[in-house]
Amino acid sequence: MTRAALAALLLLSGVVQPIFAQSSSDPSVEVLNLLQKMAAAPRQHNYIGTFIYSSGNRIETSRIIHMLDQDGEHEKIEVLDGSPREIIRNNDEMRCYLPESKTIVTEKRWLRKVFPALLPEPLSNLHDSYIVSKGESERISDYECQVIVLEPRDDMRYGHKLWVDAHTGLLLKAAVMDKGRVVEQFVFTQLKIGGEIDKEMLKPKYSAKTGEWRITNLVSSTMGSGKLGWQVSNPPAGFKKIIEMKRTLSGKSTPVGHIALSDGLAAVSVFIEPVEKNSPPPVQGLSSGYGAINIYTRTVADNMVTTVGEVPPATVMQIGNSVINYKVK
Repeated sequence: MTRAALAALLLLSGVVQPIFAQSSSDPSVEVLNLLQKMAAAPRQHNYIGTFIYSSGNRIETSRIIHMLDQDGEHEKIEVLDGSPREIIRNNDEMRCYLPESKTIVTEKRWLRKVFPALLPEPLSNLHDSYIVSKGESERISDYECQVIVLEPRDDMRYGHKLWVDAHTGLLLKAAVMDKGRVVEQFVFTQLKIGGEIDKEMLKPKYSAKTGEWRITNLVSSTMGSGKLGWQVSNPPAGFKKIIEMKRTLSGKSTPVGHIALSDGLAAVSVFIEPVEKNSPPPVQGLSSGYGAINIYTRTVADNMVTTVGEVPPATVMQIGNSVINYKVK
């Protein structure tokens, strides 16, 4: 898979999140209830805001408009610095406008998560992989927030620190932590929750200029367990397979297999693509994406297997090295 194709998959697919029910065995019921409220809040409120993403030397500012009406959810995210990008979502239909390459990438929102909607809904089993605790109250963008800390129980996942609006449950700040070091962070610098939103504000700014743009349709179809012919034989403790899919990219002759795993918060995607004949050998090994994302690539049975996740390098390597094609004798 080319870097451009992988970037497109990551852009619209994001990191998969599963569906769970709350466990009553966790002693910190109050904190879990607040986390559940936080998971639901981004889908229940109108809001307009500006947030900053930071990781290392990279800082990116985005503006988000989210509106609910009788037709469902509508959202617009515009990246305000660096390479211009704009994502328009109407319920599960997504269109990403990339003006520099004059490309529109479209897909249904199967698996995507975007700040502030970073948690699956509903939640449970977090206590199996994380120690969940309640921190102090802090003010973010003039909203009083409750801090929640998720400390990993092993080295196969990162920790998380979350700032949750005490009234609405909306996530206003989120940090991914690695042994006390901030790996990446999102934070609202300006935010208005509630009130009416003019639907005209959600229209793409590039729509009148896209007559000659190239459209890339990321067509996806789910598959029954085991139908893909590939499996992860030795995932780290707590990581379970969530879904198997096939993705067809515009201009590509063969579909890309996709297996997604999660521990209830952290997630890893495995992409499997046949190596084309007479093409240069794929670059193999470990590389870093942006922020908390790590990427590991290897060749298995004439297929390029790319493992991507917001997890430590050892985790993507263990998962990637345990991907097998059980149809090959």
